[in-house]
Amino acid sequence: MPWLTIDDVLDDSQISKILIIAAHPDDVDFGAAGTIAGWTDAGLEVVYCIVTDGAAGGSDPSVSRSEMISVRQAEQVAAAKCVGVSDVRFLGYADGQLEPTLALRKDLTRVIRQVRPDRLVCQSPERNYERLPVSHPDHRAAGSASIDAVYPDARNPFAFPDLAGDEGLQAWTVREVWIAGALRPTHFVDVTDNFPRKVAALRAHESQTGHMTNLEDFLRAWLGRSAAMGGLPEGRLAEAFQVIESP
Repeated sequence: MPWLTIDDVLDDSQISKILIIAAHPDDVDFGAAGTIAGWTDAGLEVVYCIVTDGAAGGSDPSVSRSEMISVRQAEQVAAAKCVGVSDVRFLGYADGQLEPTLALRKDLTRVIRQVRPDRLVCQSPERNYERLPVSHPDHRAAGSASIDAVYPDARNPFAFPDLAGDEGLQAWTVREVWIAGALRPTHFVDVTDNFPRKVAALRAHESQTGHMTNLEDFLRAWLGRSAAMGGLPEGRLAEAFQVIESP
């Protein structure tokens, strides 16, 4: 897949549907909630696909793992509403045990063919030695399987033939992939105006962020660095992505 420059990114007027694939509840909000708020404000349809059940999250030992699954799903639905998203899908893979298997590729291919997005946002399949949390094994597995599902699986009519034959899901070509948490970001979205909504979305994940008294300061520093990397004026905040074109 050729690496794109900022000028090559599709204009939002050329996009109608966007699919976000993330390993855990809250990943999408850390990585892209500000950008997503801008998309939904512009009338674009955004769908979330959360791969794992989130059972390994949280820090309260009194909460059972089965209860944590329900808690985190509810938190993700609430967080999605903060940025204008109502369609949230959960695949239910075991948290902390995700691998980029053929079965996961098939499940993601199914979702891609159901949603039929023009743009897909996923996590990076690469390990970042400077920021280990961003390259959690589940993140990398979800990112790798997402990109494989985009190419070659979802667009190939002969891949997973039962999806077409039994489920009526015909091949679909995603036009563009945005990778959040990429080692080499190429595109920076100014999210300054939507920063409060990003914070609200992350605060909705109370089981994960309730203890973070410095959440807003942390986010401002992080997004400020991204804005500076992207050449935005001082004081602006940005989310960063590597954008690739589907061949």
